[in-house]
Amino acid sequence: MLKTIDRLMQFISHAGISARQFDLSIGASNGYTLRMKKNNASVGSDVIENILRVYPQLSVVWLLTGEGTMLKNKEEEPLDFDQLSREKQKEIEVIIETKIKERQQKDLERLMIEVTAELQKKSSRSKKRN
Repeated sequence: MLKTIDRLMQFISHAGISARQFDLSIGASNGYTLRMKKNNASVGSDVIENILRVYPQLSVVWLLTGEGTMLKNKEEEPLDFDQLSREKQKEIEVIIETKIKERQQKDLERLMIEVTAELQKKSSRSKKRN
């Protein structure tokens, strides 16, 4: 079964640009998409948001689920979640839940770095006073 990264590589090929050009266009680090493809990894939700902002013609439903067409029709109606099959609804829910957990984990890691730095500052100040 194709993953989001596989569909993303299809879109990059369709757009006629290199993976490097694509990475630069969405503000990702150089080599991001090729690393994700090589590792068969998940694409981060923040990256998906950037992709859809830069490439609004790309269908989010196709990108995440493979359903429908790669590019939006000009008259395409917004996604009606209730009209999707229960299987596709569950697939989207799992993707969303995974992305939320990834974001929470990143936020927790950043917070731990901030707290550690703050504790180190306080410890240094305390040592200087003694």
